Amino acid sequence: MDILQDLEKRGLIQQTTDREGLQKHLNENQVTLYCGFDPTADSLHIGHLLPIIMLKRFQRAGHKPIALIGGGTGMIGDPSGRSAERSLNEAKVVHGYSEKIRQQLAKLLNFDNGSNAARARNNHDWLGNMTIIDFLRDAGKHFGINYMLGKESVSARIEQGISYTEFSYMILQSLDFMKLYEQENCTLQIGGSDQWGNITAGMELIRRSRENEEEEINVFGLTVPLITKADGSKFGKTAGGAIWLDPEKTTPYEFYQFWINTDDRDVMKFLQYFTFLEQDELDELQKELENHPEKRQAQRRLAEEMTMMVHSKEDLQQAQKITNALFSGNLQDLSVSDIEQGFKDVPTYETAKADIGLIDLLVSASISSSKRQAREDIKNGAIYINGERQQDLQCVVDASARIGDKFTIIRRGKKKYFLISYK
Repeated sequence: MDILQDLEKRGLIQQTTDREGLQKHLNENQVTLYCGFDPTADSLHIGHLLPIIMLKRFQRAGHKPIALIGGGTGMIGDPSGRSAERSLNEAKVVHGYSEKIRQQLAKLLNFDNGSNAARARNNHDWLGNMTIIDFLRDAGKHFGINYMLGKESVSARIEQGISYTEFSYMILQSLDFMKLYEQENCTLQIGGSDQWGNITAGMELIRRSRENEEEEINVFGLTVPLITKADGSKFGKTAGGAIWLDPEKTTPYEFYQFWINTDDRDVMKFLQYFTFLEQDELDELQKELENHPEKRQAQRRLAEEMTMMVHSKEDLQQAQKITNALFSGNLQDLSVSDIEQGFKDVPTYETAKADIGLIDLLVSASISSSKRQAREDIKNGAIYINGERQQDLQCVVDASARIGDKFTIIRRGKKKYFLISYK
């Protein structure tokens, strides 16, 4: 199965500019393609994963991917899919974001793969030194106002208002495609479905700027579908915010949990989209989902693949260890690092290292509302210390209850966890 057939089977193609021409182009050439990533934060998030994985798929098929970091366009902000203008970051902030994103992309793409190694480029290299005269003469003259107004990224914002800054974004991204065509022989741009107008504008600029040349110009665009969830919520968002690829912003355990909590109605689609599993295994997971949905085998496989891809095998093992400990209630084997990840968002009470009666601790840490309530909780068997039920009213929480001499985990009832952190 060739690359386009595989992408179509997985449901990963929303639009192509010339399906037959692109098929022929890919069959006859080692194609250089690119996708852009604007540095609007200091980390990519899982909304960026599908385009990155698309680049990986093309690389595995023998083609040469370029990850274009928008150090220049990131100073402006893409209006596509937005109802209001982005706030503009200072140049040094954008440059800092760009470097962090480059490091993340280097981990996710194979930059040491011989003849089809991936490359990272930064469009600040050509946009940063371009004068307004050059911009207007070399690019602006090729774009009619009516043509630009017809693009959805612009037309959708006309009523609310759009600044000339964002209005010009389309031309800047078109310059990216033209520069990469000239410098890297890049003939294919990919992106999300909201990038269709920007991609076709880039193709138009390449052709119009070479109208007087005799060479045949073969350039193509391809978009991936917008990811939707069966429950109507936005993919990649949780109550706590975005799911980041940076482990300092979203821990590997939180990342693993995001995927393992995938809705049954979405899991097979996400396995098709995000993993490189063969069809035979996908078919088996589909059968398992239909016959034994309670086992969540498909979700576990998805979580495993994604955590290893973005983080590491060691991070996956740690996430699984934390998950299993919380499920079983056996917390004794957790390390300080495990607790810092798995209990990141748990209510935490910081105190000095000193022996303290359990009743006093429950009240001080606001686990129980009063000493009377604390006694009832203990007598009723609702209090667990590091996973073990404690019903002794005279219990003293001492050094033996500290994991790594730093934490004590208290559970009240079935699911309410509290963390005691020692200075």
